Amino acid sequence: MHRRHFLTGLAASGLVASPALGQSSRPADKVQFLLNWYLYGEHAPFFLGKKLGLFAAEGIDLEIMEGRGSAVTLQAVAARSALFGYSDMSAIVRGAVRGAPVISTGVLLQKNPASAMGFAEKNIRTAADLKGKTVATTPGDALSQVWPAFLKKAGLTEADVKIVAGDAQTKLNAVISGQADVLLGYSHDQSMKIKDVTGKSVYPIMFADYGLNSVATGVITHRDTLTANPDLVRRFMKAATLAAEAAEKAPAAAAEAMLEADPKAGKKDTLTEGFTISAGLYRLTPDQRPFQTQPKAVADTVDILVEFGGVDPVAKTRVQSFYTTDFLPGRATN
Repeated sequence: MHRRHFLTGLAASGLVASPALGQSSRPADKVQFLLNWYLYGEHAPFFLGKKLGLFAAEGIDLEIMEGRGSAVTLQAVAARSALFGYSDMSAIVRGAVRGAPVISTGVLLQKNPASAMGFAEKNIRTAADLKGKTVATTPGDALSQVWPAFLKKAGLTEADVKIVAGDAQTKLNAVISGQADVLLGYSHDQSMKIKDVTGKSVYPIMFADYGLNSVATGVITHRDTLTANPDLVRRFMKAATLAAEAAEKAPAAAAEAMLEADPKAGKKDTLTEGFTISAGLYRLTPDQRPFQTQPKAVADTVDILVEFGGVDPVAKTRVQSFYTTDFLPGRATN
């Protein structure tokens, strides 16, 4: 879509504010936003929001930084090295239980992208198809921890599959080279990396489809920020929400915005596809705006982390302390 027509369409729908709207004469707040990982499709909305001026319209001068893992991002926000971060709920729960003063102000992925994935041409489409297959895993990571629970829910045993272990890149190489049939990975991330290298489509068997769902990545901040600058939190979450909605309407433009910011972020086609997969994980109900989450979804997530992830059971009594929806915008008006 031509950028001028794209911007015109978004302006007509109310997603792009005039530069004068939402701002006062005061200088814009400089905000560092630390992502959870190296750039991939899920991050595209934030770059689109910055490009379209959605954050600037809320008086925010946004700096988006690559991360090195949710746990590292959480530590940076807890230490105030970054005002906002993007982190997985599992890291938030683990960190908060241990005393980290962080809280989620909006969960973007309501459906977890965890999956067992392999080349679509192999026709491995259900958990039953995994029987007798070779699975590449990374010992100790989040996916390997819930893998036994997935097998149980799918009616399989560990003896039904062969495991090959390695780090993140080794897992990818194992599937690409044919040493493994599938790997444990995220449907919007590793699948696109494989496609970038091989040009082949990947099919994910989603853990969530077998009753093993947990909310995933979202925005975090220091607890003190909620009381010291609640207006900034509201403005940031409003801009982030509008950015996600804008990206849903124009996935390719979102990918372009990310590539303009960092040409090494990937390939436009797979970034667009990766974002589209991510956007499909935004809602559990059709009327849910991006970043809205439900108490039961968070409680179920904590239950999974306690049962399979080694989290202290005290977390079950503190579910409401891990997140807030108080700073999110209301229902959409269009």
